[in-house]
Amino acid sequence: MRIDIISVLPELMVSPFQTSILKRAIDKGIVEVHFHQLRDWSVNKHRQIDDEPYGGGAGMVMMIEPIDKCISELKSQRDYDEIIYLTPDGETLNQKIANTLSIKNNLIFLCGHYKGIDQRVRDLHITKEISIGDFVLTGGELAACVLADSIIRLVPGVLNDEQSALTDSFQDDLLSPPIYTRPESYKGLDVPKILLSGNFAKIEEWRHEQAIKITTEKRPDLLE
Repeated sequence: MRIDIISVLPELMVSPFQTSILKRAIDKGIVEVHFHQLRDWSVNKHRQIDDEPYGGGAGMVMMIEPIDKCISELKSQRDYDEIIYLTPDGETLNQKIANTLSIKNNLIFLCGHYKGIDQRVRDLHITKEISIGDFVLTGGELAACVLADSIIRLVPGVLNDEQSALTDSFQDDLLSPPIYTRPESYKGLDVPKILLSGNFAKIEEWRHEQAIKITTEKRPDLLE
């Protein structure tokens, strides 16, 4: 998998990809992540990539020309499965979206900034718009890191135990059941005896029941 991330502030995203699972995925050659400074495609000596909105109003708008030049250059080098714009008015990211994107080969993430991008960028290039929640960030960089993490960890070979990802919350529209490890007893709190029984069929039944219970209490909307 290859992910190209277009940003005004690519330096904001370097650190998350230099540690833990994301770094391991890159070091193994399973995933490539490339950052692109949008100002490199600016059309003037001031490296300008934003301007005032037509019709007036507060804020600045990311100009079409630098973005179009950048995306067009990338598209001339390879085929992309999706060109994704990180924006508050996009489809809210969930596990199903992450699962779908994890089997793609080439992705572009475009990080929004200021008041957003010229609408014509969406009309020309964007195939998918994703939000990480009903709130506004300074830019799309942190959202791009969240999206990348949710996708990369699902790519085969990234996790040491691939079955782990299949039992995450939301994979079956349920939250995960309670989990325990050593010690067996701590400050009067004991591990449920069923988990110590060795009866794996019963354990799985208990876990499923607990998952339904927790989902009903915390996220009943998932059961609808």
